[in-house]
Amino acid sequence: MTRPSTRRLLVAMVREEWRLHNRLFAGRRFAAFPAVIVLLVAGAGALLVRTGQSTTTVIAGAHALALVFGLHTGSIGLVGRDAIRNLLGDMTLLVFSARTLPVSRRRLFGVFLVKDVAYYAVLFLLPMAVGMLPVLLGAGGSSPSAAPGRSLGPALGSSALLWATLTITFALGIGTTLAVLGLRRYRFLGPVALVAVAAAIGGAWVADLGVLAYTPYGFYEDPSLTRFAGSLTLLAVIFAIGASTFEVTDERASRRTDPLLGRLTDRIGDPLSAKTLLDVHRSAGGFGKVIFSAAVLLGVTAALVDLAGQITGVSPSVGVSFGAILGLTGFTTYNWLTQFDDVDAYRHHPVDVGAVFRAKYRAFLLLGPVVGLAFYLLSVVWLGGPATEVIVGAVLLVGVASYSFGVTVSLTGLSPNEFLFDSVLFAGFGLAVMVPLVPILIVGFALAPIEGHLLVALGLAGAGLGAVGHVLYRRSIPRWMGYHRT
Repeated sequence: MTRPSTRRLLVAMVREEWRLHNRLFAGRRFAAFPAVIVLLVAGAGALLVRTGQSTTTVIAGAHALALVFGLHTGSIGLVGRDAIRNLLGDMTLLVFSARTLPVSRRRLFGVFLVKDVAYYAVLFLLPMAVGMLPVLLGAGGSSPSAAPGRSLGPALGSSALLWATLTITFALGIGTTLAVLGLRRYRFLGPVALVAVAAAIGGAWVADLGVLAYTPYGFYEDPSLTRFAGSLTLLAVIFAIGASTFEVTDERASRRTDPLLGRLTDRIGDPLSAKTLLDVHRSAGGFGKVIFSAAVLLGVTAALVDLAGQITGVSPSVGVSFGAILGLTGFTTYNWLTQFDDVDAYRHHPVDVGAVFRAKYRAFLLLGPVVGLAFYLLSVVWLGGPATEVIVGAVLLVGVASYSFGVTVSLTGLSPNEFLFDSVLFAGFGLAVMVPLVPILIVGFALAPIEGHLLVALGLAGAGLGAVGHVLYRRSIPRWMGYHRT
């Protein structure tokens, strides 16, 4: 059998990705996804600038989103063949076909990573850069944070540069996830190395050594040859670590049995909820996936809070800012809880769809807010803050998490993955989250210290969002029960 060329593999994978998304996400609605990204980014950026946030802060937020998206995309290393079959039906992606093609696993995976960067650079990151044009048009001079008055030509140049740095940031996120997954294979040296790197970065950040200067964001702020070389060097080092440590082969199956389902059922009182938690535990990465998602949000929030404080001269509210953003773990947690599940799997048992949704809700309450609050406590211990703001921030975290859970269930049922590239559902989710969250973040970033009636209003907003999320979840159950009967 002739070995396929790298170019042929790359073209086949791009075609496979497009057909897969086009089939899963309703054709035209998927094709319209880039336009939705442009509108959402343009609207959010203009709103943030009009409410007093600097252009630099908005640009930093765009890079943070690209990094988060890259970190999430890199989690393909946690997805095995069985998971792919459970999610997508009876099919095998090219990246998992090393046994049937005369191509090594590492080569297939390398081409897959190149495809991912190129594909999402066009589908996701280019629309983000285009959507930032209204913000860039309002920034004059050679720096994105300069005074208003930039003409269309320089703004288009800045948009092109932004696309490039967002793409490098996205690739950096993918490489970071793969490096972390690779290092964790080494039971002692891996965790020690990760802790050492994290401590070094944290120490450099605290010492104000200009960590961001040699990142893609730093290159955007000052497009010099030195910073460009620094960005590419950082990317090369991260991918070198990932390539040398990450193992593409499947994990060895365990011969040991563990009566964990029975113990979980006894403690929770619901076998379906216990099964949901056990599915996450036994999947690649286990509960570490949920923790990793929350850790990413924690890191991004810390960077944004620090940057906003430097730009505005006002120290943001740690409680409100971290509580609101960490509440978004509600979506990521529900995503992991439904990753390996399908309604059809329950049709062989005397279980109705409503019971499945209630089980997911119980599992979410046991896992989501607990993980979010644990990282919130870490941020409070790390950065401090007034006790009243800390309490209100905790209320906001639980409220936003419950709200994002309710919105996700209402829009997608048991398939939250499917709405990520469905333009209609994605726009609905984006608007539903932005409407309450953006005003809260503006208050947390720009109006600290927060006291009196405003603090009470934020606490009531958090409780109200939690109540709305619960109502959305309850009212969506009959609708989804009817949908799955047809």
